[in-house]
Parts: sequence; structure tokens; C-alpha cells
Amino acid sequence: MAVQGLGKAYRSYRSEWQRVAGWFGLKTRPATEHWALRGVSFGVNAGEAVGIVGANGAGKSTLLKLITGTLRPTEGRVGVNGRIAAILELGMGFNPEFTARQNVRHAAGLMGFEAARIEQAMAEIEAFAEVGEHFDQPMRTFSSGMQMRVAFAVATAFRPEVLIVDEALAVGDAYFQHKSFQRIRQFREQGTTLLIVSHDRSAVQSLCDRAILLDAGIMVRDGDPESVLDYYNALIAPGAVDQVADEAGKLATRSGTGECTVEDIALLDAEGRPVEIVNVGAPVELRVRVRVRQAVPRLVLGYVIKDRLGQHIYGTNTHHTLQAIESPAAGALLTYRCRFPMNFGPGSYSVATALVSTDTHLVNNYEWRDLALMFSVANLDKPVFVGSAWVPPVISIEAA
Repeated sequence: MAVQGLGKAYRSYRSEWQRVAGWFGLKTRPATEHWALRGVSFGVNAGEAVGIVGANGAGKSTLLKLITGTLRPTEGRVGVNGRIAAILELGMGFNPEFTARQNVRHAAGLMGFEAARIEQAMAEIEAFAEVGEHFDQPMRTFSSGMQMRVAFAVATAFRPEVLIVDEALAVGDAYFQHKSFQRIRQFREQGTTLLIVSHDRSAVQSLCDRAILLDAGIMVRDGDPESVLDYYNALIAPGAVDQVADEAGKLATRSGTGECTVEDIALLDAEGRPVEIVNVGAPVELRVRVRVRQAVPRLVLGYVIKDRLGQHIYGTNTHHTLQAIESPAAGALLTYRCRFPMNFGPGSYSVATALVSTDTHLVNNYEWRDLALMFSVANLDKPVFVGSAWVPPVISIEAA
């Protein structure tokens, strides 16, 4: 799939004659013009999964509608090889007076499938949706979650070459979300290309090979999910944003207004020595030294530990632990010592730090640093286990 110079403008004219003249290519100047999307270009290989992220109004849904053909572009073009299945707006294309079964026939017919093939797949669609006897009741009686079940079941009844999913999946219950993502993963293994819009960081990181960040209709980042999501996280907070490559070539994001900064961060073992590799379950100390460069009314340190995919393993801050510093003086150097057992599974991890005034970086973001520290966990003396957490059980066995 290829998107080249794609743009969508919404225009209003002083008269209908000017609008009609524009249809025939005559130059007319609109009274108002708003570009929801402009100059977007990217390619997606077969079987690749790409997440589209950005704030509300960034142009994500507009982009998907242009790709599926439900909107006509003002400029640029979209090239797609193969059939597209899309779940955009909840209930889109469904008649509320029809039963779910009737809507399945209608929707699958619009997708180009013959009646015989639809009837052959009907039992599987009904079983996957799991709405019970409601399947033969008008859809106006359905909850939003039930509508989502039917929409997803019919859209994925036949494996498409390209599957496009907007934020609609968020309305489903936890059970159906897990079931839906399992089907999406199966399609990916079979070669389906995936485009997904989601505010769920873990979903984008676990499903996608790449992420594209839109801001005010402009594509500002295209790269690995972790670095793109880190940049987005910084973009929505106050202060300047910068990304630099670390020694391993990963893009580390730093943002903030600079009143307070992290001068030093280290992971120490039980003897107080800096370590880069830690044994599973070993006691450690995360030491963070913070310089107060300008007086601030309140200072909170937060940190989050992320796995190699950038998914959050554990995080907290001194607002939640009731240890915020009130009115620290300019020039003060504060040393935070966070002690805990390394009850993580083997793998590589990173630490992100935040210096803020409350429990969020969206109010006063003095400094946010991703990839502030990297370390690895190794299993040197524990029984073999899998996963990202070390929670050893006591197992008892009783013979009948």
C-alpha cells in the first residue's frame, strides 16, 4: 500500500455556483478552507502492521477514511493491492431497524461477497460475535459493545489483504478485546497488512512494527513504536521537545521547561556499586540526583521501568507516595533513593524519569527523559520461568 501526498480540505463557498465551478476545475476561491490532512506520504509492506497515533483532531480518522475510499482526497493518491476490511465508526453501515443477521448479509454484500458464501460463514460470524439470541433482534436494541462485536465479526469473517481498525475497538469489553486482538494477530501471521488507530500504548507496541504520528493534519514522525510514542508523550506536555540517538542508536526523547533537571541516574547493587546486569530477585537501588535550577512551588519525581518493547512494567511517583517536595529552593541538589527487589524476568529494560508538580506531566513538565537509564536482568540462580515478572509460587500436590 502506498500513500502519496495525501490531503483533505473542507471548504465553504460564497455561492453554490462557485462550488459547482470548482467541480469542473475552474479556479474559485473558497470563503473558508480547513485542511484536516495535508502532505501525508508513506508506504506499508504486505504483512506489516502500522499504528496511527496522535491527539484528537490530528487527522487519524480522516486518513483512514481516505485510504478506505469513504472520503475523496483533495490532493494526493492512495494505492492499495487487495481487499480492504475496515472498522471505522461504530455502527457504520448498519441499519438500526435490521437484525444483526440481516445487517451481516447487507454489510458482507457491500464488501463484495456472494449470498451463498455469506450464508456459509453466517454460523461462524454469529458464534464469534457471541451476542446470543440478540443476533435476531433489531440492532437499535444493542449496546455499543454488542454493536462492536457484530461489526468486528463480519469485517473479519473473511481474511482481508488489508485490515483497518479505528478506535472503535475501545468500546468492547475486556474479554472481546482480547479475542479481537488474537484474531488480528492470526491475520498478521497469515500476511494481512494492518493499520490501527489506538490510544492504547501497549496495543500499538505489541501489534505494530511501526508507528506514524500525526499532529494537526501533518505527519511528524514515522519510526519504531517506542520512539514515536515517546515523542508523542512529550509533544502533549509543556516545554520544548528534543530527540537524540543514544549509543545503541535508539531515539531518546527529552522534553520540559527546564526549571528542574536530572543530573545523574544510576542503578546500584546491595553494596552500592553501579550495575548494568542484575540477577532476578536481587535487591537494588535506583538513585536519581535532581538539580533545582529555578524555584518551583512543588516538585515530584516519577519514574517508570519499561521492557524492550517500551511497555510499562512498573511506575510510580512521589505524589502518590506522599513525598512531594514543597517549594524547593533554586540551586538545591536532591538525591532520591528508590529501593526494591528486581522481581523482573530476564531481558533488557529502560528507565524513564519525570520531574513535575503533580501526578501528571501535562500540568508542569519540568523535565521528562525517556531512556534515561538502561539495564539488563539475568536469571543466574533461579528455576527456569517465563514472563516479565518473578513471582515464585509455593506449589503443593495432594494424591487422592
